[in-house]
Amino acid sequence: MTRFFSLTLMLSAAIFWGVWTLSGTAPVGGVAALAASAPDTETAAFGLCKSGGGTNCVVDGDTIWYRGSKIRIADIDTPETHQPRCAAEAALGAAATRRLHELVNAGPFTLQSINRDEDRYGRKLRILTRGGESLGDILVEEGLARYYEGGRRSWC
Repeated sequence: MTRFFSLTLMLSAAIFWGVWTLSGTAPVGGVAALAASAPDTETAAFGLCKSGGGTNCVVDGDTIWYRGSKIRIADIDTPETHQPRCAAEAALGAAATRRLHELVNAGPFTLQSINRDEDRYGRKLRILTRGGESLGDILVEEGLARYYEGGRRSWC
C-alpha cells in the first residue's frame, strides 16, 4: 500500500509539473525552454534599423521593429548601443545587436505575449521563441544578455 501511495504521489507531481510548464505560467527566465503550442509562423527579412524607426529591423540586442510595431524582448536586457556608458558596453551591445539580427533572420519565430502588452515607452512586450526556445535564452547563454529583472543596471 505504501509503494502504491508513493507511486501515485510521484505521478501526481509529474502531471502537475507538466501542466504548469505547458500552461506558460512558468516565470520568465526560470525555464530554459518554453512549451511550443503551435508552429512558428512569424517571419521577415530583418535589416538593421537606421536612426529612428523602421520596418522589420533590429534596433539593438533587445528591441526590434516588426510589421510596424516596436517590440521590446521582454525576458532579457542587453547592453545599450545608444548612449552606452562605457566602451565595453558599446562593444557588447553591438555584438548583441548583430547576434539578434542573425537569430531573427534564421527562420520563423513566435511572438509570445506576457502579462503586460506594452512598456511605458509604448513598445510591445513579447518573448521571441523558435521551436519553443526563447531567443533571449540563447543570447543569455552566449553572454550577450542577462535576464530582465526590472530597472536599469550597469554593464560597465
